[in-house]
Amino acid sequence: MKRYLVLLLTVFISLAANAQGRGIKIGYIDMDYILDKVPDYAEAKSQLEQKAAKWKQEMDVKRNDITKLKESLQAEKALLTKELIEEREEEIAFQEKELIDYQEKRFGPKGDLITQKSVMVKPIQDQVFTIVQDLAEVRKYDFVFDKSSDLTMLFAAKKYDISDLIVKRLSRTAKREKLSSKEVKQLEEQEKKEETDSDPDNVDKAKKLEDKKLARQKAIEDRKAAADAKRAAALEKRDQIRAENAAKRNGTAPKTAPAKTDDSKAADAPTDDDDDAAPKAANKTAAKATTDENKAAKAEEVKTEAAAKNAEATANRQKAAEDAKAERERKLEERRKAIEDRKRQVQEQREAAQKAREEKIKAKNGTPATTEPQTTPSPTNTEGED
Repeated sequence: MKRYLVLLLTVFISLAANAQGRGIKIGYIDMDYILDKVPDYAEAKSQLEQKAAKWKQEMDVKRNDITKLKESLQAEKALLTKELIEEREEEIAFQEKELIDYQEKRFGPKGDLITQKSVMVKPIQDQVFTIVQDLAEVRKYDFVFDKSSDLTMLFAAKKYDISDLIVKRLSRTAKREKLSSKEVKQLEEQEKKEETDSDPDNVDKAKKLEDKKLARQKAIEDRKAAADAKRAAALEKRDQIRAENAAKRNGTAPKTAPAKTDDSKAADAPTDDDDDAAPKAANKTAAKATTDENKAAKAEEVKTEAAAKNAEATANRQKAAEDAKAERERKLEERRKAIEDRKRQVQEQREAAQKAREEKIKAKNGTPATTEPQTTPSPTNTEGED
């Protein structure tokens, strides 16, 4: 209990120290899960369980023998003397003590079962601890707990569980003995990439970036759709106004009654003094309303054309921006591929140079008979001298 309090106190102190910093990072492992995934441990565990079952069977035999002695003593106790009874009781006590000692030897805190299990687990634990230290350095963990230990974990998010990474590392460790140095280096790079990609922080960042990219793409598509709809509406409105104006000029469209103002109402209102002035005033008002309507139609047409042009220009700018972005991404991808190709070429040249040096050294260390054909002049040079 005291150990747990000290551990919790350490955690709280670290939290307080990092409150204004980057924040604390915690990971955890499940040692039982890791051990079950290791083939060597599973086989050794099966053998140990068979031994334990055999030990239990031996204990059951001894326990049955003791039970039979007790039953026999109880049945014959009335016929036996005091000395014989004491002798048999001592025998029973001795065998019970032997049973207890045997149980302690096999299953006690320092018994064979615990000792052999510790010997069997320790090499794997050492490898796990080494891998945990490497992962903690790569992922910047402040603490890594063991879920299967005595420390109670009330909740643990699956994304912070690094048990599967450790199992992969352990399985690859057994394969490294059969690989060349180049393949081992490639395997290490692959491990680092997998560990970096599976880091919860990197996964969250990648998800946020992907969400932002999708949202930005959707916003661009929505703006483009709105611009297209606005441009289509403007073009439709322009065509409608042109058709109406053409119809009015040709006199084929029905004339709508103009809105009457207070002055027109007064002009249209018949009076008893001048009956002939009413038709003239009505015609004059209608002509004025038609002229105003034509002006408003032309102004609306100009406005619609300007809106259509603005929408088209906006769409063109968005398309140019998307094309420029695609071109940048293409160039970056080409540059990245060129760098990778250059690295591969340099690596191949180095390996070829190393191989040439090794062959040269072998040639120097060889017999003179093997090196003599290299020093003799070629037939072409001999003919030139003649």
